[in-house]
Amino acid sequence: MAGIGLRARHYREVLEHWPALGWVEVHSENFFGGGIARRTLLEVARHYPLSLHGVGMGLASPDPLDLANLRDLRLLCDAVQPASVSEHLCWNSVGGTVINDLLPFPYTRDALEHVVVRVQQVQEALARPILIENLSYYLAFASSEMREDEFLAELVARTGCGILLDINNLHVNAVNLGVDAEAFILGVPRQAVGEYHLAGASLIEGCLVDTHGSRVSDAVWNLYETALRHLGKRPVLIEWDTDIPDLSVLQEEARKAQLRMDAHARVD
Repeated sequence: MAGIGLRARHYREVLEHWPALGWVEVHSENFFGGGIARRTLLEVARHYPLSLHGVGMGLASPDPLDLANLRDLRLLCDAVQPASVSEHLCWNSVGGTVINDLLPFPYTRDALEHVVVRVQQVQEALARPILIENLSYYLAFASSEMREDEFLAELVARTGCGILLDINNLHVNAVNLGVDAEAFILGVPRQAVGEYHLAGASLIEGCLVDTHGSRVSDAVWNLYETALRHLGKRPVLIEWDTDIPDLSVLQEEARKAQLRMDAHARVD
């Protein structure tokens, strides 16, 4: 089933008309407080399947996990009962300084041990498995001892977490850094992939940047179809976070994703 990322621009239209949406995803941190945002989400959760997507946990950060953040996330999960909870494979803080970004790290055995403990801690606090999203990054570390897909496969085996396979992130890394996108898809454990993300990127000074500000490109659609062939049908989301268009544009992109999924089902 295809869904969309629900952003504030579309709250009123959704609440007034309840348009046909397969499911919706929101950024968890935007709803930790009370007020109108929380009330809106509770109402949305009564009408659509919902997923919570985090951007601030920093699973690979050297700093301790933010326990207040984790507590707020558990309370939000208890309130809305999401179909899934996801986070990025990244770091975002050091020495108490939080950086508003999703930063890469070297894929080493030491890093794996660190992230395993953190994912286990999060899953125990939430009393549920989480999905871990592959990252878009703009530099690679010579000290890495494994590929990102190998790191994710080990993480799944050690913690029981799942994978949120971001097709656009994978395409960005393939263009900028020569990552073998098909090998990545073949390298992740099929049964662990719980969701796909699709989005648009922007070419800025010769670098493909994961801006989430345009329609899904032909290259990403093709890679999505590769994932469908190798990994099968999964819930798929259209992400659009900058230059947000009318809701009808997001619905159109979601329909494209659904049609490709349905075509794959017929072939199977």
